[in-house]
Amino acid sequence: MNTIHIIGLGAGDLDQLPLGVYKKLKAAVDLYVRTEDHPVLTELVQEGVAFTSFDAVYEKHDSFSPVYAEIAETLIDLSEKESVIYAVPGHPLVAEQTVQNLIEAEKAGRCQLVIEGGHSFLDSLFGALRIDPIEGFQLMDGTEMTSDQVNMTQHLLIAQVYDSFSASEVKLTLMEKYPDEYPVTIVTAAGSKDEVLQTVPLHELDRVAEVTNLTTVYVPPAAQQTQRLKEWQTFRSIVAKLRSPEGCPWDREQTHESLSPYLIEEAHELLQAIQEGDDEAIADELGDVLLQVFLHAQIGQDNGYFQLEDVLEAVSAKMIRRHPHVFGDVSVDDSEQVIANWQEIKAQEKPAADSVLEGQERFSSSLTTSFNYQKKAAKIGFSWPDAAAAWDKFQEELKEFQQEIANGSKARQLDELGDLLFTLVNLARFFDLSPEEAMMQANQKFKSRFHYVEQQVTQGTGDFSDYSLEQLAAFWNQAKLLARKED
Repeated sequence: MNTIHIIGLGAGDLDQLPLGVYKKLKAAVDLYVRTEDHPVLTELVQEGVAFTSFDAVYEKHDSFSPVYAEIAETLIDLSEKESVIYAVPGHPLVAEQTVQNLIEAEKAGRCQLVIEGGHSFLDSLFGALRIDPIEGFQLMDGTEMTSDQVNMTQHLLIAQVYDSFSASEVKLTLMEKYPDEYPVTIVTAAGSKDEVLQTVPLHELDRVAEVTNLTTVYVPPAAQQTQRLKEWQTFRSIVAKLRSPEGCPWDREQTHESLSPYLIEEAHELLQAIQEGDDEAIADELGDVLLQVFLHAQIGQDNGYFQLEDVLEAVSAKMIRRHPHVFGDVSVDDSEQVIANWQEIKAQEKPAADSVLEGQERFSSSLTTSFNYQKKAAKIGFSWPDAAAAWDKFQEELKEFQQEIANGSKARQLDELGDLLFTLVNLARFFDLSPEEAMMQANQKFKSRFHYVEQQVTQGTGDFSDYSLEQLAAFWNQAKLLARKED
């Protein structure tokens, strides 16, 4: 098995190339380069050095991954006949995917490598930007980066920004987190005589400068907390600050129990926003629900029992475990199969319950608890055979309630009212309707229509006692008509 010698061309021109690397390039008989678009190669051509580039491979593919794969396979094939010298920009082990592909092939016993250092573009970048990497930095591939990978507290260096299209993609990704006016620096040919640094607002990244394969985009750390409001860690630190000795007295006093009513309230407000189809309100209410989650997680951490990472680990593991058709090798035909698998896996995870009703209580909603009870009982056959029988039961319970209202005690009246409501929930189940959502919708409808009545009274005398019930009912009917027209 012959050897593939990999040499780094450095990040600048020939003057920056180490003498030993220069001699090897000059003496090479069969020299292959990933791309001839590099200042060192331009000068070596003038000195009579011949080489074969893989630039033509880029024209054959629509993305970089198959390009790099083909280059690596070609080099492996060539090395079966003779040793090969392969030169790449920068350092072979810094942001060079073809080399990583070759390393994987070497691990599989398909080739033999000798990797010789070159001047990394990082060294020149640190010097050009006057930054100390010990402060923390990220090096990212501009063709593959996503916003959730970005740590806004560190120096961010983005390579593979080689044309206006890639610059535009990087800009849009960064704008998911950074303000539009955030300063970014475009560094071209760092460390060479052609070095250029240009700082522009983020939104102009793809407009004001010509980018080449020697271009790197630098994003400085976001020093101010207000610049990092789109980062999860920022929100977590805000909640931790609220709970700290230097924070808010009210937040410090809260417990899981004391916060429970707020979680219910925020969930209901979110459901209302969803019902109204108000995207802006949905985003706002989701934030309020998220605050409750983070507060509970911080309380758990303050008490030494659990922290946010434990919550994330538990729910992530659960989602992977319960979606074997996504993260495993299970096949499903439809959503019904998904639900069946989910329930089966869930049953395996938890010990057998003493009752089918166990775990179905929802202390925040008696309607939902009733719905859950009846749904579970129905699954094992304890239910009316059809909706008609449920209607008959409703009529029976209605008569009993009316009788108790006429002659019964408060306790009996309350008991029969409960039976009547319970039967209504059962009817909702038969027609696949959520009694909780129905009640929320009815409350919202009442609120909206009554608000209209209030407006009419305010525009009139301003005093409800000046209007008869018939007049107020007329205002109510007007509200109904207006609502129907809007629908």
